[in-house]
Amino acid sequence: MSILEVENIGIAFGGLRALDRVGFEVAEGEIFAVIGPNGAGKTTLFNIVSGLYRPGEGRVRLLGQDVTGIEPHLLAEKGLSRTFQNLQLFGRMTALENVMVGRHLRESRGILRHLFLRRAVEHEERESRARARDLLAFVGLDRLADQPANALPYGAAKRLEIARALASEPRILLLDEPAAGCNPAETGEIEALIREIARRGVTVVLVEHDMRLVMRLSHRIHVLNHGRTLAEGAPAEIRLNPAVIEAYLGHHGAKEAARAVA
Repeated sequence: MSILEVENIGIAFGGLRALDRVGFEVAEGEIFAVIGPNGAGKTTLFNIVSGLYRPGEGRVRLLGQDVTGIEPHLLAEKGLSRTFQNLQLFGRMTALENVMVGRHLRESRGILRHLFLRRAVEHEERESRARARDLLAFVGLDRLADQPANALPYGAAKRLEIARALASEPRILLLDEPAAGCNPAETGEIEALIREIARRGVTVVLVEHDMRLVMRLSHRIHVLNHGRTLAEGAPAEIRLNPAVIEAYLGHHGAKEAARAVA
């Protein structure tokens, strides 16, 4: 069953055609990667799927429902969450508080509830706090729960953003370069975390430049070049595709990808 369908997406900024008739489907439970050279349109595609941009052409469907151009918070309510290439944490808030922010869509809202149902509100807050602590433990940050986000090591901050995205209980999680800027040890932690997220039933779509990571993790890979689909297939197919090697991987990158899937 397809959880996400992207159909003939196109968008232009001024005279620049950023995406041109891009389409793919992601099966429920899959780890699906989008790769390509800088400027290929990967983040633009993510911004369309997550509701930050409205495409000029095409449709996005989530669980069979047309969600094209729906605002991000409404998409989150429907089960889609994302992280960003550049960290978007609340630096002065603690790690725990950052994750609790991600829970707000799963909490009851309304001024009358807070005025007249104080005990219920306090109970719900305790549940959110407990759930946030569970998520911090899941990403390996339980000991840093009370640390300000801006005091965390870079790799830990990357995992914190993933924990916050998971707090909304998504069916599908979009990860925009989750290992960017990470050292090999931090990348290994991110890889193990993504595997466990998928094992728990959350579909993952990621944009990533680390080809070893992509080749080890992904079930399928979609390659963009100059805003158009260049190829799609399993890692073993993509690493041997001459057009992908020429446009993106190069011979060194192809060797790195081969080592990952060997």
